[in-house]
Amino acid sequence: MNFVAHFDVDAFYASVEIRDDPSLRGKPLAVAGSSRRAVVLTASYEARPYGVRSAVPLYRALEACPDLVVVPPNMAKYKAVSREIFEIFGARGLPIEGLSLDEAFVALGEMTFERACDVARAIRGDILAATQLTVSAGVASGKMVAKIASDSCKPDGLLGVAPGEEASFLAPLPVSRLWGIGPKTQAKLEAAGIVTIGDLAALDDAPLRSLLGSWSEQVRSLARGIDERPVESGRETKSISSEETFEYDVRDEAQLIALLREQAREVAEKLAREDLSAQTVGIKIKRSTFEILGRQTHLTEPTRDARRIFRAAIHCLHRAELKGAPVRLLGLRVASLVTGEPRQTGLFEVGR
Repeated sequence: MNFVAHFDVDAFYASVEIRDDPSLRGKPLAVAGSSRRAVVLTASYEARPYGVRSAVPLYRALEACPDLVVVPPNMAKYKAVSREIFEIFGARGLPIEGLSLDEAFVALGEMTFERACDVARAIRGDILAATQLTVSAGVASGKMVAKIASDSCKPDGLLGVAPGEEASFLAPLPVSRLWGIGPKTQAKLEAAGIVTIGDLAALDDAPLRSLLGSWSEQVRSLARGIDERPVESGRETKSISSEETFEYDVRDEAQLIALLREQAREVAEKLAREDLSAQTVGIKIKRSTFEILGRQTHLTEPTRDARRIFRAAIHCLHRAELKGAPVRLLGLRVASLVTGEPRQTGLFEVGR
């Protein structure tokens, strides 16, 4: 039997800060920026009983937990620790699918269930010894069950789901734990009396199809613990982006243009580092009403030139026709990536 493990560092940013400053140990801690609209990036487990979690606005976190200690993020440090962790993942020569700085699937290969759990346990021990950080891990025959298992044993746990026990492990869990079930679909299922994953797994074809349409069979297979998706160690970069949330809403187009120039330069540098070029350029705009607008354009040829990316982004900005509407967030994204630096022409052209 082939097994996969899912590893997730516990409260990664917060744990790194506590490791480097032991005086923070045992205190409710949040890693967050200092702007008026800052959100919590990571919270220590001491802060979570107060409702302080990732993506919670910082001002709300401070209202809920007045004793909260707030530490500014140090992304350079977190990335360095992440590289160290991923070197440990790769030390055994196993396929790795990184999901974020602190999270990855590792294909353990064909072995007994007991051996798979031993390998995952050894990897957790290696990370703890090298970084002083605890890692939770799930082991199963498929990626989704391994991910849910690691989430279920946090912090600092290891949970293996033996072959044949996937469906019974999933059955009592809320249907929202299934991959692909968002809030709207969850509400639709619960209105039909489907509350747990077991409820969904037991549905016949016709009622399930009426609720979920063409992807009903795929979702039911997942609900029964059947997940044959491989660990994608060679997964390619699909897009590169940069975005910023303003501390105060911005109406001034000149300020938006200045930010797009900086974002174009940042994205171009990322493309160069990965030896990529892009043929699609787009922008993301979040209004003060939280409405999100997207505009994109296709270039006549791929580029990694910051000036061309910037000019395409300006084209998209003008198409958005903001007319002075307040903007909360602005982002720039490039896609349709190809390897290498293309031949540059003398003219900039925007396609459709």
